[in-house]
Amino acid sequence: MILVTGATGFLGAELVKQLTDQNIQVRAIRRSSSKIPALLENNMLVSWHIADINEPEDLADAFEGITKVYHCAATVSFDPKDKAKLLKINIEGTANIVALCIENNARLLHVSSIAALGFPKKDELISEKHFWDYDPKAHNYAISKYQGEMEVWRGIAEGLDAVIVNPAVIIGKNAGFTGSGAIFKLVKEGLKFYTDGATGIVDVEDVAKCMILLMESGITDERYTLSADNLHYKDFFAQIAKGFGIKAPSKEAKPWMLGIAWRAAKFASLFTGKPAALTKDAARSSFNLSYYTNQKITDTLNFRFKPLNQSIAEVCHALK
Repeated sequence: MILVTGATGFLGAELVKQLTDQNIQVRAIRRSSSKIPALLENNMLVSWHIADINEPEDLADAFEGITKVYHCAATVSFDPKDKAKLLKINIEGTANIVALCIENNARLLHVSSIAALGFPKKDELISEKHFWDYDPKAHNYAISKYQGEMEVWRGIAEGLDAVIVNPAVIIGKNAGFTGSGAIFKLVKEGLKFYTDGATGIVDVEDVAKCMILLMESGITDERYTLSADNLHYKDFFAQIAKGFGIKAPSKEAKPWMLGIAWRAAKFASLFTGKPAALTKDAARSSFNLSYYTNQKITDTLNFRFKPLNQSIAEVCHALK
């Protein structure tokens, strides 16, 4: 039996859909407050188990008869106020999953992040060979994903059968306007600025496909970067604008401009009581020039990623 954590999330839901499309039964974990996504409504091959990855006693019941675990549950935030939440879910929650996998002799596929691969190296593509070096400027999300991944490596040292994936920025039509979909919303609503940064991007369908192939491969004690290609934000935004049939952002935002912007957003949040629309960590990250290589996963699985221009066009079509 297969167990999926984070099954109500963007990636988790796509993974469960692909598994059940192969007529595979899945036990999916969700919190009592989480809604079943439209993608999985009325799916008779999914049995929902109410549990929280930070509540080991409730979680233990979900592992009965489980042989394979896909750990997708995580929280993403660049808001400093969410530090405790990030550490609790992404590190402690992962430690609980690792412990139960070892106890139940279950194989684990853990979803980490490119944020756990570290910072750009001069004249090098970032690969699985790079390991995260602590930097006082590192944002809490990166720290939490790195330390969460370390819990898996600790488990592997103790005999856990596991493989790790480090996805880039994941896009897909079912994200709506949340998560990576917020980028599409900004451009759609007339974003005028771009930053001189770059990152890896990948389609959610490809991430789920690679996860299933790796789980079934029997490969263990390895990690794989999942990135279709690298895009500069200027080009990324331009492709989104093209998909919506609107003018692309044409003004380059300088660091000092975003410095003013995140401070203004923080000040405004004091009056609105709502989270700042832009945080210091998010502003700083938008200037990173991070280029990733997918050579290891393409060689291992002979996998071909969907072209990003196709993925972006599909998302824009769905969000029109």
